[in-house]
Amino acid sequence: MSEATPAPAAPSILAERLAARFGGRIAGIVTRLGETTIEVAADDLVGIATALRDDPDFRFEQLVDLCGVDYLGYGEDEWRTSQETTGTGFSRGVEGQGPGRFKWDERPRDVAIPRRFAVVVHLLSISHNRRLRVRCFCPDDALPVVPSLTGVWPGANWFEREAFDLFGIVFEGHPDLRRILTDYGFVGHPFRKDFPLIGNVEVRYDPEQKRVVYQPVSIEPRVNVARVIREDARWAQARAEEADQWQEN
Repeated sequence: MSEATPAPAAPSILAERLAARFGGRIAGIVTRLGETTIEVAADDLVGIATALRDDPDFRFEQLVDLCGVDYLGYGEDEWRTSQETTGTGFSRGVEGQGPGRFKWDERPRDVAIPRRFAVVVHLLSISHNRRLRVRCFCPDDALPVVPSLTGVWPGANWFEREAFDLFGIVFEGHPDLRRILTDYGFVGHPFRKDFPLIGNVEVRYDPEQKRVVYQPVSIEPRVNVARVIREDARWAQARAEEADQWQEN
């Protein structure tokens, strides 16, 4: 390794420096699989982000990624595990649990994650050759709002627009917060866990109006269930009979 590229600090050392620098302003620090994650309150996000960028001990000059997360239904397993699965039948889905067959507001919530929406930021320090993940929960589930980081890392601009478009997270202070992937007339936010698989509206070209129009979806709500075709004697016999038939013809 050249002298221009410093050796990365151990995650435990980085966690200790973060705890010493920010103390109670960090809601939690977790080091797992060689990666360090800190949790920050929305009110402290911009201040801590600025310090992470400017403090000589950290120097996280680059925001690599920013995304939204919907923790609705987090930790719930709708599929039987390999220990519980039997060899009978095709569907392994838990009965009555697929989207379209339940109400999200009646689902149990993970007590360890009481809030629904979060913003996750991945940072890179080129100076110190280290990475850091920052997670910030939105205080309000009904109207998820967090401060914009465009004033700290201008590259967050389109990332925040994407999170706004797909998750409906509002970034307060963003210079141009509008949809970036879906159409201007799109209804809802497609990466939310309660967004229907069939969507809310469909589009078609109306020859009488001579334009594209929006209308309610005409597809029945359905659940995609994985199907497994297992190898057994029936398929081997069928292939043998098919081969014999081809030879006779």
